Amino acid sequence: MKRITCFLMGCMAIMTAYAQDFAIAQLEKSPRHHEWVEVKYGNRTVHCFVAFPESPVNTPAVVVIHENRGLTDWVRSFTDQLAAEGYLAIAPDLLSGFSEDKKRTSDFANSDDARTALSQLKPEQVSADLAAVQAYIAKAPSCNGKTAIIGFCWGGGQCFRAATNIPSIQAALVFYGGAPESAEEVARIKAPVYGFYAENDQRINAGIPKIESLMKEANKPFAYEIYKGAGHAFMRIGDDPAGSAENKQARADSWVRIRKILAELK
Repeated sequence: MKRITCFLMGCMAIMTAYAQDFAIAQLEKSPRHHEWVEVKYGNRTVHCFVAFPESPVNTPAVVVIHENRGLTDWVRSFTDQLAAEGYLAIAPDLLSGFSEDKKRTSDFANSDDARTALSQLKPEQVSADLAAVQAYIAKAPSCNGKTAIIGFCWGGGQCFRAATNIPSIQAALVFYGGAPESAEEVARIKAPVYGFYAENDQRINAGIPKIESLMKEANKPFAYEIYKGAGHAFMRIGDDPAGSAENKQARADSWVRIRKILAELK
């Protein structure tokens, strides 16, 4: 029985690694420059992955907030995809400095452990990390001073929350994430918020009417799309060659919106 258990655990590990092989391949083929940087403030150090566009002029920057499994290969690949579109992109590892022996996502044994750790983070720390990263990238020599924030799943919720406490951003792109629940939070939002939701994701979609009402009452710009036939995490799943046609289409349609929204920052 012990041998069977070990074999099954080994298979699961291989399947997990294989699940993002496509993202690693994308990164390896990229002609763009990538760097790891440390954003420091107070007693915190946030490890970040940066992808630079091939551009003759300064460009807007985009802060990419990862899913609930930490800073994965796919999140880095998406960050590079933004750079391919002509934007300076930075993806902070919000598990930075979690403990003495786990200082970043790659230190966790598996994505389940990373997810558990993320659930233990203090909201105030996440907000402070994102504010520090946004301030850092906005002042980068190759940035034109304008920044947007984009987040997925857990990161989508953090993206919406960041819009309530980082007044200097120009746009927030929320992918299948939760929303603020109070009028007080919504009142602090300065930038337009754009929602990207999946039809088969009622866990998240059930909250849309409330935030739509709150945003409308506060006279805050909020535009969203619900992508037919798509499921939660369609941006990642649709990027995978093995993804369904519906998720691939939702991803393709979302990129059309992303390009249009970010173009306004140039």
